[in-house]
Amino acid sequence: MSQHNNTPSTFSHEKIETSNFLMIVLILLVIAVGGMVEIVPLFFQKSTTEPVKGVQPYTALQLVGRDVYIREGCYNCHSQMIRPFRAETLRYGHYSVAGEFVYDHPFQWGSKRTGPDLHRVGGKYSDEWHRIHLNNPRDVVPESNMPAYSWLDKAVVDPSVVAPRMKALRTVGVPYTDEQIAQGADEVKGKTEQDALVAYLQSLGRALK
Repeated sequence: MSQHNNTPSTFSHEKIETSNFLMIVLILLVIAVGGMVEIVPLFFQKSTTEPVKGVQPYTALQLVGRDVYIREGCYNCHSQMIRPFRAETLRYGHYSVAGEFVYDHPFQWGSKRTGPDLHRVGGKYSDEWHRIHLNNPRDVVPESNMPAYSWLDKAVVDPSVVAPRMKALRTVGVPYTDEQIAQGADEVKGKTEQDALVAYLQSLGRALK
C-alpha cells in the first residue's frame, strides 16, 4: 500500500493565508493586472480618446469659470455624469459619453448628488437665472439648500492666470493655439468670477442633446 506524501508544497494556500506579506503582495499583483486589463485598452479606443462632434476646448472665460467651480467645491454636491438609465435620461437628458470629457483635466463626473446633475445644464436656463441662483438659490428654487455665492459677483478675474493655465492644458493634449492663449487675458479682462462661472455652466453638455 503506497503512502501519500503529506509534505505541503512550497506555494500552498496555507502558506499564502498565513503570511501577511505574501497575501498583500499577491493582492496588489491581482489588482494591478486587473486594472491594466480594464484601463489600458481605453487608451486605444476612439470613443474614449477623441472628442464627439461639437465638443470644443473651453474658452478662456469658461476655463476660469471651471476653476471657480472646482475651487468652490461644487463637485461635492453636483455630478456631471448622466448614467444610461431611463430614469436619468428622462430627468437630465442624453446619457454622458466619454468623448465629451476629453478636454477635462480633471473630469468632474462625481457620484454625489445633493443637487441635480449638471452635465446637460448648458442652455437650460438663462444667464440671468444663473446669476439670481448664485446670489441666492432660494429666489428661484425655494426648497434649495445650496449656499449662496453672492461674493462671486464682486470678485474680478485676474487676467494673468489665463495664459499659464491654457499652456499647461496644451501640454496634456488640449489643442489651444498660440493666438487663443495670447487673447485669453483680453477675453476675461473686467469680468467677474460670476460671469466666468455662468459661462462655464452654459457650456456644459451642449454637444449631445
